[in-house]
Amino acid sequence: MLKANLISIRGVQLEVKHLPRQSPPLAAAPMPTLVFLHEGLGSVALWKDWPEKVCEALGCEGWVYSRRGYGQSEGIADVRGTGRLPANYMHQEALQVLPDLLSALNISNPLLIGHSDGGTIALIHASQHPVAGCVVMAPHVMVEEISIEAISQARNNFDKLRPRLAAFHKDVDIAFWQWNDVWLSQAFRNFDIRPLLHKIQAPLMALQGNDDPYGSMAQIEEIALNAPHTQLVKIENCGHSPHKDQPEKVLQALKYFSSSLGKIQRH
Repeated sequence: MLKANLISIRGVQLEVKHLPRQSPPLAAAPMPTLVFLHEGLGSVALWKDWPEKVCEALGCEGWVYSRRGYGQSEGIADVRGTGRLPANYMHQEALQVLPDLLSALNISNPLLIGHSDGGTIALIHASQHPVAGCVVMAPHVMVEEISIEAISQARNNFDKLRPRLAAFHKDVDIAFWQWNDVWLSQAFRNFDIRPLLHKIQAPLMALQGNDDPYGSMAQIEEIALNAPHTQLVKIENCGHSPHKDQPEKVLQALKYFSSSLGKIQRH
């Protein structure tokens, strides 16, 4: 397992891990660098070895990072008070932090792969910045009541979740409460990125599990309505984490999608 490091972005120490290309390029054209964007309670460690498997399968290099307050990244002081995340925190991540991170890592036109909040961040970024492609798993383009109910249930079960999450975050309370508080805030109920989606010109694929407690198929269907070139992948027997629940199906979808970029051939 490759070791993660810290990099300073906007004065904040963020955990990053580089995934070197594991196999030779499958085409003469330049290969996109994969950048993995984690979920609301995710981190570099919580991805486990899935990013490495994707990079190996596609013959790409990749980068994984933990957003502030997650994994081994710098924490947030008074996370439930003055440090509370604003309702537009995903816009800030997509349009301020991520561009600076990509610049610091000398990455241009990445292939973004985002899960949940990370998928939303990928969509916002791709609406304003050039990317080779954008793959989103269980993204949130609007707030649904099913999401609020599941996140409320997570709050009620936090004492049980804490020991499980502790292995992936140096401060599990910061990681949990920054996500939970903002999602259950009244200001966040109006969160809606659908007006941005028509601006995404890059190849786009959206995956959703049919048993996702955090969102319905409407999430990815709304993406396709606003960005008609979107490839939709609806996965049976799958919850909120397609790459964990149905890893082979997701990997096959990624291979198919990458072949459509004209830069990576399918195995």
